[in-house]
Amino acid sequence: MKTIRLIWVGKSKEPFVLGGIEKYLKLLKPYADIETVEVKEARGTDSRMARQEEGARILEKARAYILLDESGEEMTSLEFAGFLREMIEGRVPRDLVVGGPFGVSEAVRKGAVKQVALSRLTFTHQMVRLVLMEQIFRAFTILKGRPYHY
Repeated sequence: MKTIRLIWVGKSKEPFVLGGIEKYLKLLKPYADIETVEVKEARGTDSRMARQEEGARILEKARAYILLDESGEEMTSLEFAGFLREMIEGRVPRDLVVGGPFGVSEAVRKGAVKQVALSRLTFTHQMVRLVLMEQIFRAFTILKGRPYHY
């Protein structure tokens, strides 16, 4: 079974986000190995410095990766399922990167093999984790023909 790595900045703090992540990690066990990698969040309020620090930490951890970014390519859930199939088959990287509260550095943005948007709406970096987990689960149920996606 191939591992999908979710690399994100900081710890998941909100109890409902933590609970949701746990739920989807359990639901995904039959489909894939999901590894979450937390990169230390920068301290302070200087957004440029935070992006630089966090970006360096992301680049230390990430191999070839897909960046989740609101300016990335939008997909329907069915298209995302096809994209997930490409990940599993090794045609695109299996590392997915989610930036911190200030976004990501230009180096992280430029280093991405591809950028994907979960939505044009802006979510907190905490909420993106939960939405991403649900969409990965939805994509697997689509690929396996399970009755979750209507």
